[in-house]
Amino acid sequence: MPVGKWLDVGTVDQIEPGTARTLPVEGRAGQFRGELAVFRTMRGEIFTVVNKCPHKQGPLSQGIVHGNVVTCPLHNWNISLETGRALGNDDGCVPTIPTKVEGGRIFLLREAVLNPQVADAGDKASKAAA
Repeated sequence: MPVGKWLDVGTVDQIEPGTARTLPVEGRAGQFRGELAVFRTMRGEIFTVVNKCPHKQGPLSQGIVHGNVVTCPLHNWNISLETGRALGNDDGCVPTIPTKVEGGRIFLLREAVLNPQVADAGDKASKAAA
């Protein structure tokens, strides 16, 4: 698990299984300003990504969750919630945010929230079991 300051963003039970909750981020100059999507899979795993499909910036939070994948509601791109990478023949990646669950509460790594980066291939840091 990455080291740093963690932000408490709510409880797991605030997100229905198979759905997402959005979080606005209003960083200062030079920091991220936009929206994050915190997903809860049907198996109870929690993942956080920047809420924009790499294809046409569609709101991933409104997509269909199946396994650890979300399908963008605009053009049906499948995005891995673990890595942020587009699957299949599609090419692109959305930044993932390291996420952990402790005592039923969801925490996001502050540094990653303010400066989201595309993860290295195979990076599972954004995954946390509920």
